[in-house]
Amino acid sequence: MRHRVGNRKLGRATAPRLALLRNQATDLFRYERIRTTEPKAKELRHLAEHLITLAKRGDLHARRQIIAKLYDVRVANKLVDELGPRFADRAGGYVRLVHLGPRRGDSAPMAQIELVF
Repeated sequence: MRHRVGNRKLGRATAPRLALLRNQATDLFRYERIRTTEPKAKELRHLAEHLITLAKRGDLHARRQIIAKLYDVRVANKLVDELGPRFADRAGGYVRLVHLGPRRGDSAPMAQIELVF
């Protein structure tokens, strides 16, 4: 039994799955809202919350940890310089998941994940 073990596999091996989440996290912080499938959004939520918590710290080590997780240094700097102070007084729950219904082509459940202001 796999009680409370691991995360969603998303039909991918480990490296492509982590690359997908890094791409989506980079785009989430760049555009502050993206549209994807529900399982991907639910996995992305955990990574995004962690990165925002690091950005709230704002020190050099946190900045380097964020740069290691995101693909674009400019987005990492935006996260630390703009988004971190925006969420400074918030204890958690930095992202919102909005269910959009099934996708037209294959009926995959879609969701929009966005930053809360």
